[in-house]
Amino acid sequence: MSAIITDVTKNAMLDSAVSGAPGTALFLGLHSTLGQSGTELTGGSPAYARKAITWQAAAAGAKDLTAAVTFDVPVVTVRMVGLWSASTAGTLRAWMPAGSTARRAFSVDAADVTANTITSAGHGLVNGNSAVVWPTIGAVLPTGLVEDTEYFVVGAATDTFQLSATFGGAAIDLTAIGDGDVQKFTPEVFAAQGTYQVSAFTVSLPG
Repeated sequence: MSAIITDVTKNAMLDSAVSGAPGTALFLGLHSTLGQSGTELTGGSPAYARKAITWQAAAAGAKDLTAAVTFDVPVVTVRMVGLWSASTAGTLRAWMPAGSTARRAFSVDAADVTANTITSAGHGLVNGNSAVVWPTIGAVLPTGLVEDTEYFVVGAATDTFQLSATFGGAAIDLTAIGDGDVQKFTPEVFAAQGTYQVSAFTVSLPG
């Protein structure tokens, strides 16, 4: 039998793990690729560097920044924001896709596998959107899709869509049913030196 964690407990866990010793996470960084081994930005003039952050007290099982932070960035595409324990080196504590929206649940049944489609009612995605997929608790992603990967939406309809490995490319071949969440995000391309602002970075606990 599993217990349900209350918001009071979640808040205490977040306040301790995210902004309290020993599990400090007090710096944000930017990355050009996704995932736990995502490539962090370097260079530029002024040079890119991680930014110190402060946190609001956790509430309702979630914790967010006290204020927005602005980065100097070189010629690069920003795809990911990382939460770090130190101003250099350190440990990556969490990450999110850049310019991301809320996750939406999706499913892939036998008919979807045949058509290489993904079902998510009123998903709001349009062709060309960048998206990442996540397995939900107790679920397995459809075979053919993996985490920490940028996909591109193709074949979008009101309640279904397809994903491609390349912009405007062929739909990925789905070979087994599964479930998960899809999240739209917006990489930002810098053709010249510029600035990038992170206005929100929310850490939450499910369940």
